[in-house]
Amino acid sequence: MRMLERLPGILPHIYLQRVMETIQTQFPSSNLFGAAGDGIWDNGASCGRQYLVRCISATEPNTCLPGLTIQIKIVEYALQSASSPSSSGTTILLSQTAFAAITNSSSTATSINIEFQQ
Repeated sequence: MRMLERLPGILPHIYLQRVMETIQTQFPSSNLFGAAGDGIWDNGASCGRQYLVRCISATEPNTCLPGLTIQIKIVEYALQSASSPSSSGTTILLSQTAFAAITNSSSTATSINIEFQQ
């Protein structure tokens, strides 16, 4: 993930435009993205990586949609994200869209066990 620094001589609106362009290209248009936990963060090296993810179990029966795999992009570090992981040791914090794509909409589960592969 590339951090932008304000460069001397660049007008604020041009700087803001560059920041917005970077943010827009960082997130996939599908909204299938996630934040990496310590297990895969690798000092930021995982940012931008693509992972295949599927739900394998949850505390609530019939939460997972069997046989469904999605591809997500890591865009952030989970411990610095706006949404905190539901449990410590979380490997990947999924976007709401990604979570909904692999779970049953009638489920009230807030955390799931996933299988993932880069």
